[in-house]
Amino acid sequence: MTKQNPYEKILKRFLILLSLFVISPIVLNIAFKALKIYNKSPENLIAYGLLIIGVSLIIFTVYFGFKTFKLLLDTLFRK
Repeated sequence: MTKQNPYEKILKRFLILLSLFVISPIVLNIAFKALKIYNKSPENLIAYGLLIIGVSLIIFTVYFGFKTFKLLLDTLFRK
C-alpha cells in the first residue's frame, strides 16, 4: 500500500467540492419549484424533504469548502 500524496488528496477534495457547488443549488432550486407547484399533502411533504436536503447540502458545502481550503493552506505552508 503506497502513501497518498497530499496534493492528490487536495485535488480529490476540490473535485468533490466542485460537484457539491453544482449539485446543492440544483437540489434547492428543485425543492422551491416543487413547493410552488404542489399544494396537496403527500407531494408537499416530498417538497419539504427536498428543501431540508438542499439546505443541508448548502451548509455542508460551505463547511467542506472551509476544510478543503484549510488543508490546502496547511499543505502549502507546512513548517
